[in-house]
Amino acid sequence: MARRIGEQVVVVTGASSGVGRAVARAFGARGARVGVLARTQEALEHCAAEIRRSGGDALVLPLDVTDAAAVERAADEVVARWGRIDTWVNDAMVSVFSPAKETTAAEFRRVAEVNYLGYVHGTLAALKHMLPRDEGHIIQIGSALAYRSIPLQSAYCASKAAIRGFTDSLRCELRHDRSRVRISMLQLPAVNTPQFDVVRSRLPNRPQPVPPIYQPEVIARAALFVAEHPRRERWIGWSTVKAIVAQRLAPGLVDRYLARAGYSAQQTDEPVAPGRPDNVDAPLPGDRGAHGGFDARARRRSSELFLTRHRGALAAGAAAAAALGLVAWRSA
Repeated sequence: MARRIGEQVVVVTGASSGVGRAVARAFGARGARVGVLARTQEALEHCAAEIRRSGGDALVLPLDVTDAAAVERAADEVVARWGRIDTWVNDAMVSVFSPAKETTAAEFRRVAEVNYLGYVHGTLAALKHMLPRDEGHIIQIGSALAYRSIPLQSAYCASKAAIRGFTDSLRCELRHDRSRVRISMLQLPAVNTPQFDVVRSRLPNRPQPVPPIYQPEVIARAALFVAEHPRRERWIGWSTVKAIVAQRLAPGLVDRYLARAGYSAQQTDEPVAPGRPDNVDAPLPGDRGAHGGFDARARRRSSELFLTRHRGALAAGAAAAAALGLVAWRSA
């Protein structure tokens, strides 16, 4: 049985911005003690201040998740301070928007090292402390793109698919060992995060998430729910459900659709400024927070997530309504 959020010790990678920032703040607002990991110390300090103001506690741990030893040391520091790790959330990522033929070998390698190996390093660091206690929960922040790749993001899509493969293997091993450590994966829709301002891009216009777009707090609420009610996997947003199901039913048709629409859907009408900096190889200074530049178009709720979180009450309500209907029919 998972502890209540307010009793948990949590680690979040990629906590300086975007989804990771929103997740870390959400845990803190519920009273959790949160270790925040990312490369940009300034942003992490601001995140920690937000957590403390909302009633939680925070430990700032600046590092690059490609450094396995540094990630392990960070986990050790969290345990030394708070005694254990209940939930570990892997979220750190970088991306390159580029046709595969124009993406360099170094870029493919770097994206894989951060997005895939960063998750592996975080998972192994968490397991080091969870397995001896035979409890704990690892949450992998994934994407619909783990199932359905799209053009112009081959490096990112491949890394998300690799995370899913790694997670599935590990889950089987934990069950084989009869371990009570749980591992979940959240498959995300497009999210309004600052990543579109810092990704490396060879597109002529500014990158954007493929609509419909959700606010990062939607993902944070899903992470909180799963942290208290562990599930194997959760698909967040109907767009994620449609993408994964369409890939299973008619992948060739989806190929043709994305070849036609996938390029324009990932760009705004605004040209990219020459010499635009990116955070692929090194962090950019400053604090970008959780939201990107698409607030006006982003959804604050997911009906699919609402149904998932309240399915017990909805099922009970439906059963009660059916029973009342039956009684009324018999009385007629």
